[in-house]
Amino acid sequence: MDEKLIVVGEVVAPQGNKGEVRVIPLTDFPDRFAALDALTWQKDTESQRLSLEASRLHKNMVVLKFCGYDNISAAETLVGGTLSIDRRETVRLPAGHYYIFEIIGLDVFSVQGEYLGKVTDVLRTGSNDVYVVQNSGTGGREGTEILLPAIKEVVKEIDPAAGQMTVKLLEGLR
Repeated sequence: MDEKLIVVGEVVAPQGNKGEVRVIPLTDFPDRFAALDALTWQKDTESQRLSLEASRLHKNMVVLKFCGYDNISAAETLVGGTLSIDRRETVRLPAGHYYIFEIIGLDVFSVQGEYLGKVTDVLRTGSNDVYVVQNSGTGGREGTEILLPAIKEVVKEIDPAAGQMTVKLLEGLR
């Protein structure tokens, strides 16, 4: 997949018989679909840019209608694919807030300058996110994970441009 593309939805089923599809939004901004002109659809090795004709929210889903998809048979061909936008189309976040794709891959250092590893995943727990840091092997801890709560007491600085995060390890986090 093109790393400039950000997945914002997954096509799960046709909606009605006029070519609409039901989409699970994989974004914190499901209303974003109404402002888009096109999306990139991907499944396995297939990829195509689809022009968006209409969008509406329905329960916990987004219902989309793409140009040229005018019946249930055409809509069924999209099921199982993901829908992506270009990174430049992401919603601008307030200062100090970051997208998960900006966090994953950051090198993590302690406030003392010790390299702790790389962020490999972000767990969404409800109360706060947890950053999974894969330890690169300092002090015989190669391959171990450090789970860092994404709270101000722990995360001191995030600098996506520099590719790093600085953290203060609280007792019990190693």
